Amino acid sequence: MSKAPLMPVEDALDQLLGMANEQRLADSELLALDDARGRVLASDLLATLDLPPWPNSAMDGYALNLADLHRQPLKVSQKVYAGQAPDTLLPGTCARIFTGAPLPPGATCVEMQENVEVLEDSRVCFLQPLKAGQNIRAQGQENRVGDILLRAGKRLGPFELAVAAGQGLAQLHVVRRPRVALLSTGDELVEPGQPLRPGSIYNSNRVLLGHWLRELGCEVIDAGILPDRPAQTRLKLEQLQVSADLILTTGGVSAGDADCLGQVLRDNGKPLLWKLAIKPGKPLTVGHFGTVPVIGLPGNPTSALVTFGLLARPYLLRIQGVEDLMPLSFTVNAGFDWHKAGGRREYLRVKLEAGRAVLYPNQSSGVLLGATWADGLVEIPENSTHNLGDPLRFIPFNELF
Repeated sequence: MSKAPLMPVEDALDQLLGMANEQRLADSELLALDDARGRVLASDLLATLDLPPWPNSAMDGYALNLADLHRQPLKVSQKVYAGQAPDTLLPGTCARIFTGAPLPPGATCVEMQENVEVLEDSRVCFLQPLKAGQNIRAQGQENRVGDILLRAGKRLGPFELAVAAGQGLAQLHVVRRPRVALLSTGDELVEPGQPLRPGSIYNSNRVLLGHWLRELGCEVIDAGILPDRPAQTRLKLEQLQVSADLILTTGGVSAGDADCLGQVLRDNGKPLLWKLAIKPGKPLTVGHFGTVPVIGLPGNPTSALVTFGLLARPYLLRIQGVEDLMPLSFTVNAGFDWHKAGGRREYLRVKLEAGRAVLYPNQSSGVLLGATWADGLVEIPENSTHNLGDPLRFIPFNELF
């Protein structure tokens, strides 16, 4: 019997995003700006005031009406500081003004103080040609009332939150957190802090993915470690589907006798995809158990890292309404030769040195330490070889996190 072909990465991502589009979260909550970083805006943010609210000076200097320039030297009739309401400019005078201060009514330009000569009687002469509007920030220069400042689906970082604050807002409506049940599988797993049994390893995936999920705005339901028992696996999934928007698992998705999770999904759930043309991460499994989506990541730490970053991460952002999903990437030159053409797309841990991508010496999917050394991943397309200096796509880790 011929084996089914492995699914290309793009096809898997399309299917995951299609599933996410059907399961977008509709609920929202009102959060203070200080609590909203990393969350997703639930509705368009409209401007409620012009910015700036009034014309103001872009410089420390002197405000005047150009029509009075022929009458110089001009008397200084007032001083205007930021946060102070000015008087109307008297004819034949100018105003000492400071950066950010409202423009006096009647003034048509501002000259910076460096281009002004102050005479002994405190009158001033203007030393350079002037033009209307010079050094004035016009009312509404940044935005007008009713402008859409941020679209729904925008992830909120410091810049976006500052924009909201600039409109006087103290709270924003954000999409509620996705509830993600994080489940580790495998008889060999032990939680950090517990004695290590013979043949066992510590569960690093729970720590990696728990922090990553919270960075993506998720509420994490820690479902612990599940032994390799089909009946217990089925029961656990039945329990988790009650409260979770997504069940995210690590391990148990290959085709071995002890890989129960993948088998339970294929026998009792609704599988969507299994086995990708990706390295590391081939056994990734996606489907539903009941009505709840399940993403089964491979158990090897780097396999979990790569498949979560490239596939689960976009899914979790899309169910929150984020449209701009893909990490920024750029081309770098290979600092290595790659003569092992494979049928799967490979993602290698690399560090950038002198403009070239240098390989971590051990690219095993079970080695997590390379992620702490590397700056990101380079992509090796299917069935391709590369020589030193060839261009390759590079995805920085800080784009995935």
